[in-house]
Amino acid sequence: MTTIAPAQAITDFRTVHSRLGDAVEGVVHGKRDVIDLVLVALFAQGHVLLEDVPGTGKTTLARAIGQGFGGAFSRIQFTPDLLPADVTGTTVFNPGDGQVRFREGPVFCNILLADEINRAAAKTQSALLEVMAERTVTVDGVGHYVPDPFLVIATQNPIDLDGTYRLPEAQLDRFLIRVSLGYPDAERELDILRPGSRAGRSDLIEPVTSPEQVAAISRALTHLHIADPLLGYIRALGERSRNDPRLRLGASTRGLRALVRCAQVYAASQGRNFVVPGDVQVLAGPVLAHRIILQREAEMAGETGTSIITDILATVEVPQPGQQ
Repeated sequence: MTTIAPAQAITDFRTVHSRLGDAVEGVVHGKRDVIDLVLVALFAQGHVLLEDVPGTGKTTLARAIGQGFGGAFSRIQFTPDLLPADVTGTTVFNPGDGQVRFREGPVFCNILLADEINRAAAKTQSALLEVMAERTVTVDGVGHYVPDPFLVIATQNPIDLDGTYRLPEAQLDRFLIRVSLGYPDAERELDILRPGSRAGRSDLIEPVTSPEQVAAISRALTHLHIADPLLGYIRALGERSRNDPRLRLGASTRGLRALVRCAQVYAASQGRNFVVPGDVQVLAGPVLAHRIILQREAEMAGETGTSIITDILATVEVPQPGQQ
């Protein structure tokens, strides 16, 4: 049965998306495309990995979205001595009444900034796995739900690798989207350098939405129409990646489902109640590139996950307008 998101939900989403994007761009100059991708993850109920060198605005972007979002925001600075309980929380004994109670950790928020996530040991990184996938924290056999919506924005420095711990594939797969900010262009960088610039001043952002509104819109957008030929197109992309000799591991079914979900949200941000191939092509790299594993020979030849996904997009037949 065909399902289509209500027109009002798309209108509300475009309004919130535009206002939140404008607010964040006011302090993260010249990176609207990256901001929009992070907002796609927010409304698709996924998580984001920001991978870039220091000083490009990763933390500012996360803080700005948290500020404009209007929900509870927490930050964890990941370090080698961070323990899982420092992330999820723990049970404590209260000598006053003799009761043992659960003390919530910083993950009990709407937006969590996991700063330099690759500096924590694997055991601590894995503490995020359950909460990112299931939206629950289990301590002493008891499950505790985190607020809805819940977005993890993790940052990672790919250059300074001393004292870091590589993210395992299982955790990388929990991130809906991986993006890099990069340096601003010359004009934008001059704006940032001018005295009095708002760049980096996420504290100046006023909330433009609420967690309740974001959750309601997210649920409505799950019904946005995507035709069977487009689902077949997405599946063909995944199948081609699994047969690519440059890859040890292609896109999983979970990765393809993530691409479908993101395409629904992206289509709504363009004012449409249906998905087109262009939506899939824009999102395939950010959604799938970090989920595939390259052969060693391909890495030595300078190939990347993004370049291989780009090649695959060029070789898979695109559904024609009459088929969508």
